[in-house]
Amino acid sequence: MHKDQKLFLGLVGVAMIGASVFLGLKLLSPDNVDIENPSVQAPAETPAETETPAEKPAQPKAKEYVNIVFIGQNENHEEIYKIVKREYSPQIDGSKIKYAITSLILGPKQGEKSSGIYSEIPQGTVVLNVQERPDRVILDLSRKFENGGGTDSVYKRLYQIIKTAKRNTEKPVYLYIDGKQADVIGGDGIMISQPLSENSIGE
Repeated sequence: MHKDQKLFLGLVGVAMIGASVFLGLKLLSPDNVDIENPSVQAPAETPAETETPAEKPAQPKAKEYVNIVFIGQNENHEEIYKIVKREYSPQIDGSKIKYAITSLILGPKQGEKSSGIYSEIPQGTVVLNVQERPDRVILDLSRKFENGGGTDSVYKRLYQIIKTAKRNTEKPVYLYIDGKQADVIGGDGIMISQPLSENSIGE
């Protein structure tokens, strides 16, 4: 074999070895990415969008009312006890019986007054406490409640309290004046029995 032939075969062998190395590197690269451009990567998968269920519209809450007993007149101009409904929210106004009694003591609103409704409960009367126990409700009013107006007025204000209480709680209700259970009301000494009922007031 001539010297030139040996040189040629040697060059061919080197070229074949180089090609094999190049091909091997290409096959071993991850994801068969061209090693000359290692920064080129397959595009990341976009997560599928999920639909969130539409929120159901909140159902409007049914309105609640308290019944407050004032005094008015019928079509024959005779005095009668008048029930006035006031809208009531437990979340805002708290206890139903407390809201009803407090509203009663505050008296009729201007629009109610203009229709002839009034109250015999003296202005300045204060609700000292409305205590709800498991077995009873205690209404504690200031002494102003029993002052002035005469016997007829005291009867009417007591009935306003009794009728309002009975329409806003099923528990027995007891009336206190300045922290003490009331057995006698007013200067004329009107006897009352407890718990309050339509028959509580002695004649």
